[in-house]
Amino acid sequence: MPTQCFAARVLKLLRTRCLVPLLLALSLPAFGQRSVIYELVRVADLGIGETQEVELSNRFTTTVKLLGLNEIRDPVRDAIRKAEVDVRIDGIRTTLNCGNYQLPVVVGTVEVDCPVTGGYRSNSHRQGGPWGLEKDARLRFWPKGYPYIKPGTFAYPVKQRWFASDTQMSNEPVFVDGGERPSSQTIYYHSGLDIGGAEELIEVVAATDGLVVSLGDEVLSGQDEGTPVQPRYDVIYIRDRRGWYYRYSHLHSFDEEVELGKRVRLGQRLGLLGKEGGSGGWSHLHFEIKSKQPSGKWGTQEGYAFLWNAYHWEHKPSVIAVARPHHFVVAGENVTLDGSKSWTRNGRIASFSWRFTDGSDAAGPTVERTYHKPGVYSEILKVTDDQGNADYDFGIVQVVAKTSDAPGEEKVPPTLHAVYSPTMGLKAGDTVTFKVRAFRTTHGKETWSFGDGSPPVTVQSDGNVNKHAKDGYAVTTHVYEKPGDYIARVERSNERGEKAIAQVYVRVDTP
Repeated sequence: MPTQCFAARVLKLLRTRCLVPLLLALSLPAFGQRSVIYELVRVADLGIGETQEVELSNRFTTTVKLLGLNEIRDPVRDAIRKAEVDVRIDGIRTTLNCGNYQLPVVVGTVEVDCPVTGGYRSNSHRQGGPWGLEKDARLRFWPKGYPYIKPGTFAYPVKQRWFASDTQMSNEPVFVDGGERPSSQTIYYHSGLDIGGAEELIEVVAATDGLVVSLGDEVLSGQDEGTPVQPRYDVIYIRDRRGWYYRYSHLHSFDEEVELGKRVRLGQRLGLLGKEGGSGGWSHLHFEIKSKQPSGKWGTQEGYAFLWNAYHWEHKPSVIAVARPHHFVVAGENVTLDGSKSWTRNGRIASFSWRFTDGSDAAGPTVERTYHKPGVYSEILKVTDDQGNADYDFGIVQVVAKTSDAPGEEKVPPTLHAVYSPTMGLKAGDTVTFKVRAFRTTHGKETWSFGDGSPPVTVQSDGNVNKHAKDGYAVTTHVYEKPGDYIARVERSNERGEKAIAQVYVRVDTP
């Protein structure tokens, strides 16, 4: 019996989670085509009322209908803060939350997510948006129990712990490079995945095997037209065997072994994380995947689920706390802080506990708060499983004055970007480097509290006066004498007394 026929019959007979490795082994790579990676995700763009049949990667078919769409916008900027789609999949009706730190959910025999909806095009600062979406919503499908991307073909692209610093992911309105701007007529909806880190201290590695098609300002012949490549001095583009293009932006420097027209290996060092190019002045890796979309256009292939898979394969965490995305509100409005996207390996979360910047506490996956004073708040979420393993994340709330009190952008509070290194493998007695940069103020100084009872330390960053200044971040070091979990906090106020607070979670192990 030919290999392809045999494999197809086996795929139709076996579907359980425990047999996924066997299924993948039988179906990869694309039944003997070595030049192509057999991909697991399937994408469908739909208009409201439209029905499509989607062939999954295991050769089964699912039927989906988009029944409705709800996009919730804020009253300050008319920016989409939450989007939901009402769908029917193989006769099962459900509502999906879209984008922004959402993982696929199980519906019947499939797992499905909604990366983006059509409303993100309406007031985007980029004409048509970066998604290549021309209909009302994009849905992506995987067979139930399958990984989101093929194991062994994808790596976490930075050498640091998950959520070690600020992030800007999916289609979040931009926050971290100085905060959102109430007076702006258009919204900078993000695309791709921004991973904050310490400038010049964090390694960036190749997420896939692939060909270097653009290195800085140079572009490989034939790759400058009809592709998503947009060269810049701080950017590397790599094309993998899926035909996907990977953009690595804001690099401080490139590794000397990375050469235009040469192949790189999965996990190979590409360079060091930085704040070059259009970074807004905060140090981070902008990592974005472009692929051909159902519209026929190049568009962003949402990568959060792929990063999630890769990080879990490499580091095997017991718990991950998720309190993101950030919030943007007017003083006096209610905010719902949400930790329900948190995860434990054994599937059992014993407790959600919150510690707020005013010293109060609360419990539960979601809590409501009202903020009366402009500023940037960082609220601590601690998630613990039933075996005592814990992780921390931070719910960031940017609060602006009421519109009548703030006719111009100058009334927006300052923000801070705080980072540290190393973020993994720390032992008691190791030296930790902390960096911080303020945005939207040159008034005052930053004050660090390291969470171990040691005296506060005062530093002063440049206030992002020159985005690419080599000494833009204020640097200090600290040594933790005992193992434990520590929350390092830094704050700075502007001339109006509006305070920005940033926090990072530092885990110190026994030597």
